[in-house]
Amino acid sequence: MDRKTLAAAFPVTVPVLMGYLAIGMAFGLMLQSAGYGVGWAVLMSAVIYAGSGQYLGVSLLAAGASLPQTAFLTLMINFRHLVYGLSMLEKFRGMGRRKLYMIFSLTDETYALLSSARAPEGVDEHDFFFLVSLLNQSYWILGSAVGSLLGSALGFDTTGVDFAMTALFLVIAVGQWRSADSHLPALLGGGATLASLLAVGAEDMLLPALAVIVIALTLLRPRLDTGETREEEKPCP
Repeated sequence: MDRKTLAAAFPVTVPVLMGYLAIGMAFGLMLQSAGYGVGWAVLMSAVIYAGSGQYLGVSLLAAGASLPQTAFLTLMINFRHLVYGLSMLEKFRGMGRRKLYMIFSLTDETYALLSSARAPEGVDEHDFFFLVSLLNQSYWILGSAVGSLLGSALGFDTTGVDFAMTALFLVIAVGQWRSADSHLPALLGGGATLASLLAVGAEDMLLPALAVIVIALTLLRPRLDTGETREEEKPCP
């Protein structure tokens, strides 16, 4: 990976750097308070790398949950990644063995970056995507390790620290809203989520909301694609 690619990818990942250090530290603190040291924090962040799944994992470890319970709850909480993966099929095409890592590393924040970021002229697009994903995971691992070490050395009350992940995603969402040509997908997602919340409650809202969003975006894709094409064809001022 050359310096030019790194120089292009790093600035794009700075918002995630700031957020992942904070929420990674929060995860490390929570895991330490549950009795698991820095080695476990680094291992989970390296091989699981699912923020909400890892936060859930702390509670499951503390409660002594069974393997079937853990697998089912993890599947439910990360089911949205099915939608992410489907929308990235074209971007990941032709990446060879790196495609497996790209699929593994597709967190909420990485997806938000890859769906909007573009490689600068002269930078290989696949190298750019790969480095963005790799940098993001390195931030998460670093934050997890630092949080665990701080929790071991100083001791913290971890109440409410898991909200850091929600705050980070909101920051990225606001940035995408400002730069997007069409706000229809965001409005559709928000409306479907609110309707699902009101219809079935907070505990069961995720799957119905995702189903409605996928169906609606599939039906509206010709219109969205047409809008993007028109934007690209506008002459430069």
